[in-house]
Amino acid sequence: MHGLGHFYLSWGLLVQAFALLHFLRRRPESYWFFVILFFGWLGAAVYIVAEVIPDLGLLRHTMQGFGRSSRIQKVETDILDNPSAANYEELGELYKDRGQYAKGREAFTKAIEARSDSIYTFYSRAQCSLALNDLPAAVPDLERVVAGDRKFDYYRAAGLLADAYARTGDLQRAEPLFAEVTQVSTTPETLYNYASFLKTANRRDEAREWAQKLLAKKRTLPRYMQRHQRPWFRKGKALVKELAA
Repeated sequence: MHGLGHFYLSWGLLVQAFALLHFLRRRPESYWFFVILFFGWLGAAVYIVAEVIPDLGLLRHTMQGFGRSSRIQKVETDILDNPSAANYEELGELYKDRGQYAKGREAFTKAIEARSDSIYTFYSRAQCSLALNDLPAAVPDLERVVAGDRKFDYYRAAGLLADAYARTGDLQRAEPLFAEVTQVSTTPETLYNYASFLKTANRRDEAREWAQKLLAKKRTLPRYMQRHQRPWFRKGKALVKELAA
């Protein structure tokens, strides 16, 4: 019996440790920490059912990465015989999806050199530049996209351009573009970027109002979207605390 009790204790501690590790990595609602800590393996099991299992859907892109590697090798081989814009665009997307943004941007640049009439390619290259925190490189690409289609990607391109303007100190061009985008787009990304712009412009009361709109947005989203947009809600909370300091 003593051995059996020791087995269950060890098993419970492993479940609890796993739940705590997931909590620290994913940072869901803070009350889960106390549920896991004070209710032992039972609280950890409830957390796993409520948070870990639904999160498995977010691992789909990770699992797809294994097949993506072989696809990259195939496209790179195809480019040797056919260095077309389409092949370079596909290679760029594969690298971008894997988080290899420098290689992705290079591939998109070669695609643009072969054919410069696709604003989608400029947009993809801009996204790589933003991921690399190269805002000066992203701005002209985003400008080209927005000039070609104001509503591109449901106004996300315009929102990213407004944010890039703001982060490079061009507040005069950022303000009217943000005013336009926020009339039609209320994505967590847009709400956070606009609140950050208002803070930079020293309009703290307005910044606090928009940051609160971001946090309120969470209550209106389905659970799977809350998980997908969790980084923006986390940033929003930090911004609210910073504005209240």
